[in-house]
Amino acid sequence: MFEFLWKLRWYFKENKWKYTTIIGVLLIANVLEVIPAQLIGRTIDFIGNGEMTERLMWQLVIIFLAVTVLTYTATYIWSYLLFDGAKKIEGIIRMKLMRKFLLLSPSFYERNKTGDLMAKATNDLRSVNMATGIGLLTLVDATSFMLTIILVMGFTISWQLTLFALLPLPILAIVEQRLGKKINEAHKESQEAFSVMNDSVLEIVEGVRLTRSYVQEKAENNRFKGMTDDYLQKFMKVERLDALFRPLTVIVTTFSFMVAFGYGAVLANRGIISVGDIVAFNVYLNMLVWPMFAVGMLFNVMQRGNASLTRIDEVLDTEDDVKHQGNMMMTNAGMDFDKLSFQYPLSTRTNLQDITFELKSGETLGIVGRTGSGKSTLVKQLLKFYPEGEGGLVIDGKSIAELDKKALREKIGYVSQENILFSRTVRENILFGNPEATEAELEAAIALSALDTDLKRMPQGLDTMVGEKGIALSGGQKQRISIARSLIRDPDILILDDALSAVDAKTEKRIIDGIRRNRTSKTTIIVTHRLSAVQHADLIAVLDDGQVVEMGTHETLSATGGWYSQQNDYYRTGGETI
Repeated sequence: MFEFLWKLRWYFKENKWKYTTIIGVLLIANVLEVIPAQLIGRTIDFIGNGEMTERLMWQLVIIFLAVTVLTYTATYIWSYLLFDGAKKIEGIIRMKLMRKFLLLSPSFYERNKTGDLMAKATNDLRSVNMATGIGLLTLVDATSFMLTIILVMGFTISWQLTLFALLPLPILAIVEQRLGKKINEAHKESQEAFSVMNDSVLEIVEGVRLTRSYVQEKAENNRFKGMTDDYLQKFMKVERLDALFRPLTVIVTTFSFMVAFGYGAVLANRGIISVGDIVAFNVYLNMLVWPMFAVGMLFNVMQRGNASLTRIDEVLDTEDDVKHQGNMMMTNAGMDFDKLSFQYPLSTRTNLQDITFELKSGETLGIVGRTGSGKSTLVKQLLKFYPEGEGGLVIDGKSIAELDKKALREKIGYVSQENILFSRTVRENILFGNPEATEAELEAAIALSALDTDLKRMPQGLDTMVGEKGIALSGGQKQRISIARSLIRDPDILILDDALSAVDAKTEKRIIDGIRRNRTSKTTIIVTHRLSAVQHADLIAVLDDGQVVEMGTHETLSATGGWYSQQNDYYRTGGETI
């Protein structure tokens, strides 16, 4: 419980006056809440002693109403401030989590499933909100209210009766603490099962068309049912443990009432306390039911919140593989690979080995090779997606380790194989590359990417919604929107990673010719399976198993009799792809 509060000490420190006010007003409310019981006890004694008068009765009624109004006002103030703080904590942690998601390198997402990350951003954050709202409410209110009632019972009625009536409480605290630890462990297992189920939902929704085409609906439904049952069992384990709190509290309070009535009668017969004192004492004891139950709920909510915050902190404490040690800017797009070798963090083999070549600013590099030969891995080195490998990679005369990551990426226009589009309009997807672009720059990017013809056939043109992940578009249209998004930046280095695979030969030629005309002084890198897309390149690198096996222009490579020449002969005789 206190571990959870310690983890959030940064927020409580920043808002110390707010929480000081909450505690102060809450203590006032607690004192006000015990007054009605005193009034009831005194009223009974006044009636029993024949001292009740009409004036005294109205005084008691007025005091009772005033206390009720003041209690309501104080409770409203502290509860509003408390739950407002809980929402703000949730919002701050959610923003920190989102900021972390945006900054972490791809290797982090290779180690963590999307469903688990979504569970942390939803279910776990809700648990933290509950702990900082309901949890703090029960911690401060229950403990202070319980202490206030006990003190009033002891000092105004009888400390002997109070002592005997509260003897079962330590047993309740011990059992609830042990239950809380079990709930913490069970909640972690439940959240992990929810993450697995969440990830499965994403896979099923994204692959629904593939599932239907292979008639695997029943198999997928059964697989998901198994995950749902597993989550339900683990969730119900938490609920079963949670359900033990209420009956345990009822049993303890029942024993307390038995002691209060029995020993209270003895004290009344001895003349130590009055009948009104017994009634008031039992009212107080009845008021203790809520804080005693709340203590049990406190362990439950706090343990869940602590388990969830631990899972969230695992993400927030994750160090990015690519450090922000670079502080130099890039002004020139020339690059030099000097025996560069690289291995993915989770890979068991070297993915790039001894890559050596030089590309001058303004030149075009073509990268070809078999599937899985390391083409995409090579261009990703320029984006600083992963830690630097061995050997050297120099851009603009500076080691890539010296270049600022953000500044470097701002100079690069990258079109990946995935062609990720947002569920927005075509215009918004293109302007994502440069939100400040003018209408003329937008039209130029559309023309260069050969998207203008397709726009005329779209129902709302540039304002057409593309659907989630571009589901409403063809593969070629998605690729051209991605290319336009990159071209609108007018980058110093343009990287097309197999970005023309879904367009026809005529459209490909139009795009390539447009890029050649408009980017004569800027560097372009084209990764492709089509030799026609790189025949004009100043330099072509052929990769195989992470190594450069051939290097040269289209003319020189076509005459060597190597892999490139064989593929070119195949292309000239009617084949289109490698």
